[in-house]
Amino acid sequence: MIAIIDYGLGNLTSVLNMHKRLGIEACISADQNVIAKADKLILPGVGNFDKGMQNLHNTGLTTVLNQKVLIDKIPVLGICLGAQLMTRQSDEGIEPGLGWVNADTVRFMFAPGDNHKVPHMGWEDVHFVNPSPLWKNAVVPSRFYHVHAYHFKFDTPQLITGTCTYGYEFACAFQNENIFGVQFHPEKSHRFGMTILENFAAL
Repeated sequence: MIAIIDYGLGNLTSVLNMHKRLGIEACISADQNVIAKADKLILPGVGNFDKGMQNLHNTGLTTVLNQKVLIDKIPVLGICLGAQLMTRQSDEGIEPGLGWVNADTVRFMFAPGDNHKVPHMGWEDVHFVNPSPLWKNAVVPSRFYHVHAYHFKFDTPQLITGTCTYGYEFACAFQNENIFGVQFHPEKSHRFGMTILENFAAL
């Protein structure tokens, strides 16, 4: 069973519906007992970084997530804000992140006069820069749907598995052992996103 973490932010139904379409067993839950029994976790999210971390703390989910991810080492997939919460901190707020990867979340910064709009919205090609089980059987190039004003900035490139270009190249996917994160929305990315979710479920 894949538990889709409900911490009050995110398009949970879209993620669940894509799993149903693929015939993958999944549920939406904020119940610590359900999460503790899950084989895999998905941490989705749309919204504010600080609010996301506050909701995780206030619902008591931080402890069970740290146990499952850092101690039990079960696979976890962060999507959009959910992946940003896995970093140490964000330019969007002051709350510390989960700190599961050696990265920060930074705002898009463009030179004066640059016409790139923030947030970045739309379909973009993702370049697979390091091997990942999420890329198995993926079409090259694969296009994914993005909606975000912030992106990951890693200390070193070893954990980066995918990059995208919007004004400049930025990391949009990563893996740290059992911890996976994508800035884009696989649940909104049609056949390209289906491949990612199927691969994660098959881990």
